[in-house]
Amino acid sequence: MTIVDDQTPFNSESISNSEPVFNAVLTPYRSLGRNGFRIVIGLTLVFCLFNMAFFFITGALPVAMFFGLDFALLYGAFYLNYRAARAREEVSVSRTELSIRKVSPSGRARTSRYNPFWAKFQVDRHHEFGITGMAVTGEGRRTPVGNFLNPDDRESFARAFTSALASVKRRI
Repeated sequence: MTIVDDQTPFNSESISNSEPVFNAVLTPYRSLGRNGFRIVIGLTLVFCLFNMAFFFITGALPVAMFFGLDFALLYGAFYLNYRAARAREEVSVSRTELSIRKVSPSGRARTSRYNPFWAKFQVDRHHEFGITGMAVTGEGRRTPVGNFLNPDDRESFARAFTSALASVKRRI
């Protein structure tokens, strides 16, 4: 998650109405980077090839084929995981517009725009787990935000976004 927040004091000449006061790009967290992925896949490939060769030589061809299937399924799971990591949400708040742009893993984008003076930020909390959901509502619509974030990032985003929305509403 990346938050770019402008906390400069308000001066009506220095900030135009359409200039963003708050920008955040929310991205899913992945604990295994590209190098770690290469190491895991490389070690798994060596292990599977060794076992496939052993079972093929001993005449247990079905077992050897299952090692190949295991490797293919593992690689497919990592592929889908990294593909899902391409999703992101871009949240921007200015004096005239609150914009939420959701980009799917395939690259398709959908933008929701709200008037920041009418928009409400709803945070659902659970006493044990913290924030379980966040959404922007207003004008008869509801847009969920940051569903893929981990609990710490949800807390951080909720604090920063609430502060930005409140500061825009105060600057009438």
